Amino acid sequence: AAPFVTGGEVTFSNMLAHQPWTRWLTWIFQVMPVFFLVGGYSNGVSWQAVLRDGKSYGDWLNGRLTRLIGPILPLLVAWTVLGAGAISLGIEPAIVKGGSRMALIPIWFLAVYIMAVILVPYTYAAWRRYGMKSFWVLFAAAAVDDFLFFKLDLHAVGWLNYVFIWLAVHQLGYAWRDGYLTGARKTLPWALGGMAFLIWMVTAGPYPLSLVSVPGDAVSNTLPPKLPMLAQGLWQTGLVLTFEKPMRRWLERAVPWTATVLVNGMIMTIYLWHLTAATLAIGVALMLGNRGLTIEPGSVEWWVLRPVWIGIYLVVLTALVLAFGRFERGPRRAAGKALRQVTGALLVCAGLALLALNGIGDAGIWSVEFAVILLPIAGAVVAGVVPLGGRAA
Repeated sequence: AAPFVTGGEVTFSNMLAHQPWTRWLTWIFQVMPVFFLVGGYSNGVSWQAVLRDGKSYGDWLNGRLTRLIGPILPLLVAWTVLGAGAISLGIEPAIVKGGSRMALIPIWFLAVYIMAVILVPYTYAAWRRYGMKSFWVLFAAAAVDDFLFFKLDLHAVGWLNYVFIWLAVHQLGYAWRDGYLTGARKTLPWALGGMAFLIWMVTAGPYPLSLVSVPGDAVSNTLPPKLPMLAQGLWQTGLVLTFEKPMRRWLERAVPWTATVLVNGMIMTIYLWHLTAATLAIGVALMLGNRGLTIEPGSVEWWVLRPVWIGIYLVVLTALVLAFGRFERGPRRAAGKALRQVTGALLVCAGLALLALNGIGDAGIWSVEFAVILLPIAGAVVAGVVPLGGRAA
């Protein structure tokens, strides 16, 4: 989003809509498939260890949910306070809603990824039994889903691709872990084939160019996800794994390895709070007389000032990470029953999905959107992620 103040009114223009050439950049910066690829690798390693050591699904899930859900809670509490405070100060609820929607975009990933984590015993079993067939079945299901979406106008079934597409990329993480995707001879064809598939779909098919939703477009490749996102996952998987060996050698050096370990220890906090940092910086600029916000988005001056704004965002984000990073390393709670954990996790997913779609505040502090914040918090309690859910282990 590119906020712009003109005539005393604030508008949140989108650069992808404002300057269509920027849509090509989404092919570089849309890296969400890599998160699911790495997640599949990591979940495969940890679940294989559980099976080897004879531990329970509940013990494994407890550790995963603690790492994933714990950092979300302070973000939700912070936005409850920020939203209520802004509305009480007379800021238009619609502005609060727009800001919260922008800041809470990252949580959609967790809503989907937590579902993938819950299903690991089944997806991993499918991988061990069927190998790459378990990926291709999901690929085919995603293709059928798109056919129903476009050809039969069954748009409701399109939401199933949140399962088919992201679990397919997750399966590639298992393939990576078990050595099915190693060596340039295997991985480079995936990169080239995925890129060719992506180019073909956006030029010959009904798919838009952007790999991020663009306001006003009739079709989005991400909401719900469609085959171009899977093609993005294919070429990114091939590219990442083609350079796996040189990257591993580079990480054997002390400085890169130390930096990687440091960032990994707070990566979830960085991811969750990075758009909130931008939103807070913009909010302060508005309160300081619209500083820097009266420049038309897309102008030469606007682009020249981008590094300055990015620097401001990084300063704010650093402060937020220092304040809230500890929640990512919070103590594990004693594991409860798996059914309770899954139920709580599903409540969290439902709440996060609704917040990512709608934000908060459009109808004021007593709106349904504000109440939805309680859903993931209640889910965290049920799952045993917070103190009310159990004692520290």
